[in-house]
Amino acid sequence: MHQHEIPAIMRLSLLLLVAALSARAAAQLPAPAGGAVGALKPDFYSQSCPRAERIIAEVMQTKQMANPTTAAGVLRVFFHDCFVSGCDASVLIASTQFQKSEHDAEINHSLPGDAFDAVVRAKLALELECPGVVSCADILALASGVLITMTGGPRYPIPLGRKDSLSSSPTAPDIELPHSNFTMDRLIQMFGAKGFTVQELVALSGAHTLGFSHCKEFADRLYNFRNQGGKPEPFDPSMNPSYARGLQDVCKDYLKDPTIAAFNDIMTPGKFDNMYFVNLERGLGLLSTDEELWTDPRTKPLVQLYASNPTAFFTDFGRAMEKLSLFGVKTGADGEVRRRCDAYNSGPAIPGAFGGGAMPKM
Repeated sequence: MHQHEIPAIMRLSLLLLVAALSARAAAQLPAPAGGAVGALKPDFYSQSCPRAERIIAEVMQTKQMANPTTAAGVLRVFFHDCFVSGCDASVLIASTQFQKSEHDAEINHSLPGDAFDAVVRAKLALELECPGVVSCADILALASGVLITMTGGPRYPIPLGRKDSLSSSPTAPDIELPHSNFTMDRLIQMFGAKGFTVQELVALSGAHTLGFSHCKEFADRLYNFRNQGGKPEPFDPSMNPSYARGLQDVCKDYLKDPTIAAFNDIMTPGKFDNMYFVNLERGLGLLSTDEELWTDPRTKPLVQLYASNPTAFFTDFGRAMEKLSLFGVKTGADGEVRRRCDAYNSGPAIPGAFGGGAMPKM
């Protein structure tokens, strides 16, 4: 989108956002371990595509205004990408009749199409400006940061120079990603195995201040619930009764219509704030993992801290997101810069690795 297509007041806010992003990127970044991460730098595109961040910000603002759930969707796609083989845009690869991809994993079936569309639109705009320069992995990382800021959240450093993956596993996401019914022990173990602390787990969970979850993800808390002694309950007693009954009404036909969903944050669903944690204190957590954060002694103090201190949450969330954005990045010959985000330039790195021949060019 060109600047003259954006109303004046939007241009002003966008200019302020891009200026802040540029200042943030110019700040001195910590040097995480690992040669691949060390190759990333905030001004990676300063010569090859100097308007990259501005172009992405323009596309995301337009998309977010047209569909306010875009921010939550892009953030979720980014997490699903990074937690499986690293931040390498492997989640964006489309399945074909020849090759399956992460799209085929059951846990990824509910990833929103608007999020993928936002990345596609940004890639198209960048290909017109500087063909073959900006990776899809960097687009997804920058888009997430821009949308968090647009919805009221913190800014955090995003070093650039990621390459796009040369493979996409259809089985890894269901193994590598946390599920809504995981215990806190399992969540802590999963995050810890990837180098994330309990504090970072709780901070990243605060992303649930945006977006929604489908009823099947929390139906076991609403219907046919039994307590630890096996006694039937009308719903999970840890839930606010009015909230639980309201969700029962909303989700009553979820088996017939699996698209029925509820906001993760019932109070301020479109604003990035600390209300998610405030809700947990009030019995307004949607998922069982949300409730686990409130009841587990390892995480409850952090929930209380973030509920009472939004600045602490923003600070810790920003640091955790920066760390997440550096997880498992590919550089050099370990990846490529895709011409389009949903297809490899010439085929996967290991032909036939996922049950077929090399993917044809698309």
